[in-house]
Amino acid sequence: MRKGEQLPRIVSDELWARIEPLLPRRADHPGRKRLDDRKVLCGVLFVLCTGIPWEFLPQELGSGMTAWRRLRDWRHAGVWQRLHENPLAELNAANALDWSRAVIDGSHVRALKGGPKRVRARLTAPDRARNTT
Repeated sequence: MRKGEQLPRIVSDELWARIEPLLPRRADHPGRKRLDDRKVLCGVLFVLCTGIPWEFLPQELGSGMTAWRRLRDWRHAGVWQRLHENPLAELNAANALDWSRAVIDGSHVRALKGGPKRVRARLTAPDRARNTT
């Protein structure tokens, strides 16, 4: 992106104001300058919304590999979880949530006891076929 050029408006100023404080801070290291977090976030969202492969990310949105790494790092740092929880907490505090309409989905939760064991399928044929060799 050239100096003075605008970022695509994938991330609004309002959304960025909510996300930026949640991002982990990195110490400056010598060498290559770190890509701007907002620009990388735009790239991450572009890939996730369009479904394109990371390596086809348009150059104006940064490097696909950088975007993939930041997404991984932000996930490990709990950014997405907090981004989900913070607005819920604000809405709950303002008594603006109707919890009677909430749905709990446990399909992504691992069964700690392992769940029922799979049973081998029984043969449905009365006899096995004879060997023809």
